[in-house]
Amino acid sequence: MRKALFALVAAGLMTSVTLTACDDGGDGGDSGDSSTTTSNATSSGKGKNGVGVILPDSKSSTRWKNDDPKYLEAAFKGAGVPFEIQNAEGDKEAFKGIADAMIRSGVKVLMIANLDSVSGKAVIDNAKSKKIPVIDYDRLTLNGGADFYVSFNNEEVGRQQANGLINCLKAKELSSAPVIAELNGSPTDNNATLFKSGYDSILQQQYDNGAYLKGPDQFVPEWDNDEGKEIFAQMLKQWPNIGGVLSANDGLGNAAIQVLKEKGLNGKVPVTGQDATVEGLQNIIAGDQCMTVYKSIKQEAGAAADLAIQLVKGQKKAVKDKVKDPESGAYIASVLLTPKPITADNILSDVVADGFVTTKDICTAKFAKACKRYGLQNK
Repeated sequence: MRKALFALVAAGLMTSVTLTACDDGGDGGDSGDSSTTTSNATSSGKGKNGVGVILPDSKSSTRWKNDDPKYLEAAFKGAGVPFEIQNAEGDKEAFKGIADAMIRSGVKVLMIANLDSVSGKAVIDNAKSKKIPVIDYDRLTLNGGADFYVSFNNEEVGRQQANGLINCLKAKELSSAPVIAELNGSPTDNNATLFKSGYDSILQQQYDNGAYLKGPDQFVPEWDNDEGKEIFAQMLKQWPNIGGVLSANDGLGNAAIQVLKEKGLNGKVPVTGQDATVEGLQNIIAGDQCMTVYKSIKQEAGAAADLAIQLVKGQKKAVKDKVKDPESGAYIASVLLTPKPITADNILSDVVADGFVTTKDICTAKFAKACKRYGLQNK
């Protein structure tokens, strides 16, 4: 039913009425006069003369459902700027349809976290034809020509993952060179390519000097955790001596951990992650995950919202960074933020203290003892 409804949006048959998918996507939208937020694809025209935001899905990471909408909404409300935030729930045609509806409704700025560069470029081209500036949010749309790009230094994310994995392997004092498996993100997400570039730049040195052995290396379509689990199960079947797993995010890391648990190998084989999700942090304190990378979504959303707000007000903001689009060769004015590597020892100081998660979120009954070990209880 959801795909049928999305198809109507994409075809432009819905104008000012609100269209809501049938599944329960979590938090509903604000019913006030200036905004609508949802984790499903909806169209209400509330972003007129303001900002339209399109997020990619809810499946690849909980951030798109729980975190980005919350922080973006707070920033736009604080500035008194009309806005509309929608989620395409992994549907590329819906993504384009939502953008078309937002453009027709009169948004002044469009902010997108693309599902892939092809559908992302179609949206940017549409917006440009109406002279609406576009901000690529978190993910660069290759050959898209967005006006701005706001994200983290994603190669640095990968370098932090590789260094974290190396530290965990060194702590095990292994007698022989371990085989490293790489469970990469989606091949259509430029961020996944940048993460891989970062961690390969570190790991290749280790492969070259014989410290580690390069094992299976595979991308996971659309960051699908279920598919990631199947892929890693096949990896482990073919390479039973895998000694470390470079997983591109916490979801894929957990997928690998599930397979390792079935073999009694969890905790014995270090696994990396990214996003500092509650699940990832719990896996870390349980000893099943080596580390994660924290990218302050509050900081990223704030930077993107600040840029969008100034554009709405006709105040073009100067940004200090630029990123070269590897396909078009064009340089995109950018805001690049710095990520932080997270282990059990700095969850409290760097993730909890930042307000991203609470110890109550992490310290459920199952993880009470682990929380006590790391001083997370009653904080």
